[in-house]
This record gives sequence, structure tokens and C-alpha cells, in this order.
Amino acid sequence: MAQAHILTANRLRDGEVVYWRGSAWVEDLDAADIFADKASADGALKAAASSVTDRIVVSPYLFEVRRDGDAIRPVKEREIIRAAGPTIRRDLGKQGTRLVSL
Repeated sequence: MAQAHILTANRLRDGEVVYWRGSAWVEDLDAADIFADKASADGALKAAASSVTDRIVVSPYLFEVRRDGDAIRPVKEREIIRAAGPTIRRDLGKQGTRLVSL
């Protein structure tokens, strides 16, 4: 795993896209832990399994990111869209504030 990765999932309570930080979930991509090596990424994925068991999140997985100056940018289009939030109303929520910056 040469590329850096972030761990993501969907929160079951409200469907919000969340990212792993420490041993908890956060909503902001920029606050997420970045895993530069396979061992740390796999360790975070394993630690997140308890969140699935506890019905906090569903389907955690790792995705590739790159640094662009001080910003973190998802590599794949799917993760760019997920980070920006629901696509039905660009004037509300994350779409209104994040889409331009991604």
C-alpha cells in the first residue's frame, strides 16, 4: 500500500458519512486519521469492527487519498461525492460548503 488511506463508513443512526479518528468516528474528512502504511490502515479497520458489532456504523472500508498542500483529497470520484454529502441539494449541508473545495 504505497498510497495513503482513510477509513470511512456510514453511521447507522442517520446515514451520515463518517471517518475514523483515533478510536471514534468524525464527520469531517479533514479531521480523519491518514494511514501511510498497510499495517496502521489494517489495524484501524480491525479496531473499527467493534463499531459494526455495536451498530454504530455499517461497512467500514479504506479509500485512497492524496495531499494537496494542506488539504486532503480523495483519489476516487466516489469518495469525493461522499465527502461532499448528499447530491440532491447543493445549497444545503456539506454540498453547499465543501463541494467547491474538493
